[in-house]
Amino acid sequence: MKNISLKLDESIFIETEQILSRIKKPRNRYINEAIAYYNRLQKRILLEKKLKKESELVKKDSMAVLHEFENIDYAN
Repeated sequence: MKNISLKLDESIFIETEQILSRIKKPRNRYINEAIAYYNRLQKRILLEKKLKKESELVKKDSMAVLHEFENIDYAN
């Protein structure tokens, strides 16, 4: 494990301590779980941005292909 120094806003610290006293969880474990959760959230946000960007890159070509399919005469 790595040691870090962390400065919290007073209000966040007080709220965290109140929660910790109710859930009976060590502060270190609580902060580790919170950071892990936030990391997962940020990874999803980054993936969403990447997918939107890539979708925009292929949008024009996809629409052109769709129009070509629409114009195909399926005569039997």
